[in-house]
Amino acid sequence: MNPKDNQSQTGCSCDCQQSRPTGIPPTTSISTTPPTLSPYLDCMPECPYHKPLGFESGSVRAEQITCSNLDQYVGWFSSWTPNKARLNSQGFGCAWLSKFQDTSQWLQVDLQEARVVSGILSQGRCDADEWTTKYSLQYRTHDNLNWIYYKDQNGNNRVFYGNTDRSSTVQNLLRPPIVARYLRLLPLGWHTRIAIRLELLLCMNKCI
Repeated sequence: MNPKDNQSQTGCSCDCQQSRPTGIPPTTSISTTPPTLSPYLDCMPECPYHKPLGFESGSVRAEQITCSNLDQYVGWFSSWTPNKARLNSQGFGCAWLSKFQDTSQWLQVDLQEARVVSGILSQGRCDADEWTTKYSLQYRTHDNLNWIYYKDQNGNNRVFYGNTDRSSTVQNLLRPPIVARYLRLLPLGWHTRIAIRLELLLCMNKCI
């Protein structure tokens, strides 16, 4: 795996006063190799600015977020539905918890229209030591098309490395970004239980 694949420090966000990309604080990264360039110089040229899709703000509605085995979310699990997978969510029910702990599980978002997705921010469950340590991504532009795995530069299904604690935010940028309406996150590893809070980043070509 290329150590630059998991860099939070080189993410770009909107800095309209300076009219140039700037780093997104305060995310963490599991990369063992620190970036050698400044956040500005190392920004991904294909995507100068990133904008949150709206998990945290609530503009992504509950019905846009689904998961595997949704009909099994009854009783205690009804408080941990996919709608709870929102970055920085707090209190009881502060994450999506998978009822089953295996690699057949997934969390899906419908962006309502094809958008350019450029990254993912993730956290673990806020009130317990449960988090997703690694995952893969699938996407498609229409619901009658097959799912496509996001690939690495060697053509293998890319493995994204996620969280190592309950509260830190880990950012994974998509280089290159993808055009998708539907996106699935498929957990491949977890600590105690599959649990995640997240935000998607959209690629923007200017400050808005």
